[in-house]
Amino acid sequence: MRIDKFLWCVRLFKTRSIATEQVRLGKVLAKGEMLKPAKEVKVGEEFEIRKGPIVFSYKVLAFPKARQGAKLVSAYIQDITTEEERKKFLLLQDQMKLTRERGTGRPTKKDRREMDAFMDFFDDEEEG
Repeated sequence: MRIDKFLWCVRLFKTRSIATEQVRLGKVLAKGEMLKPAKEVKVGEEFEIRKGPIVFSYKVLAFPKARQGAKLVSAYIQDITTEEERKKFLLLQDQMKLTRERGTGRPTKKDRREMDAFMDFFDDEEEG
């Protein structure tokens, strides 16, 4: 199965076009190498997805016939992300929570743009 289709089927990305774009941008790695969207993945293969400063690692267990519900995803993919990366992710989540005061409701468009700019800062810092 193609890596972009697999990532979409196991709900690591919201749409297949987003999955394809992220693979093309070099955010998905296998054995430290960038992949192409049409790369065929095999059972047992491991890959990493870079989202901001965090690197999530996964192992392919099986191939779904179509996009799966969230509860069924664990039959097709195993999360093997290191504890250090999980702590980094939790710290980043806590930082995001600190920027919003409790009881202020949903983020406005401006708030959302500021949060996106915050995440883009980490992406730019990694690349540069």
